[in-house]
Amino acid sequence: MSSFFSTHSALVIVALVFVALLLLLEACQVLWRQYKSPEAKQLERRLRALSAADDRSTPSKLVKERVLSDMPGLQRTLQRMPHAHQLDRLIVQSGLEWTVSGLLLTSAVLWAAGALTLSMLRQPLELAVAAGAALAALPWLYLQRKRHQRLVLMERQLPEALDLIGRALRAGHAFSAGLQMAGDELPDPIAGEFRLVHDEINYGTSLQQALNNLGERVPITDLRYFIVAVLVQRESGGNLTEILSNLSHLIRERHKLYAKVRVLSSEGRMSAWILGLMPFALAALLNLMNPEFMSAMWKDPIGITILKWLAVMMVIGMLMLRRIIRIRV
Repeated sequence: MSSFFSTHSALVIVALVFVALLLLLEACQVLWRQYKSPEAKQLERRLRALSAADDRSTPSKLVKERVLSDMPGLQRTLQRMPHAHQLDRLIVQSGLEWTVSGLLLTSAVLWAAGALTLSMLRQPLELAVAAGAALAALPWLYLQRKRHQRLVLMERQLPEALDLIGRALRAGHAFSAGLQMAGDELPDPIAGEFRLVHDEINYGTSLQQALNNLGERVPITDLRYFIVAVLVQRESGGNLTEILSNLSHLIRERHKLYAKVRVLSSEGRMSAWILGLMPFALAALLNLMNPEFMSAMWKDPIGITILKWLAVMMVIGMLMLRRIIRIRV
């Protein structure tokens, strides 16, 4: 058993390094697109220009009321860490009933379990650390997946919500009543967000602040357009019903175009998957057919160096392919 692991340890290390680099670059891309992209900065400037005062220096009410840890000492420590609030925001956006401390402790336990298990099997330190890091990344991957699924679902539900609010306004109801109808009649998760906006307004929060809080909890571009449209209409006037109707139609047409683009680019995505998995499949097949021939790749220092450079170049190539086949609509 131990000899089997030692023979394949270098190949496993390269695979884990490849996955870790890919996940790291993907996380950097997601964070940049959410907070630093030109579209995000433009929408943020628009929202701040419509605000009576810049409240970014003080934490929002949602962040203040959320519990980062069940342990008081750790709660005070996390409250002083700005990145803990950003992580808590990701948990809120995923809809999971997690805490920041629970996520961090789970990742630490998984990392220690993976590293100690391979250390007990007398594996190299690099392999133990890489395996522990791969296990520690599992809760984060699950968090990102749930967040993505929830945001995609709300993006699909948004046109129906805008139509419902527009019909309520056309029937003579107030805008807050339209928000309440959307929270009562629509399915979750978007219904829960509109209910929270309505509750914040009822408890004394201004409409502007409640909508800004909604934009922070749900970082969807179409929803931010809705927030900007409502705030601009409050300042300059206009037919909000017509604005919501046009915005709903625009979102539906964009979703249709995006679906067509995905169908047309499906061949490119399949090619990217094949090109990404083919080296690993061929390496495993050659190792089964002729182990001595492939053993030089992880026994010889030159072979290990080649594998490391191949992993880096594969990550770069997959990111380039992904950028080519990803068309923004």
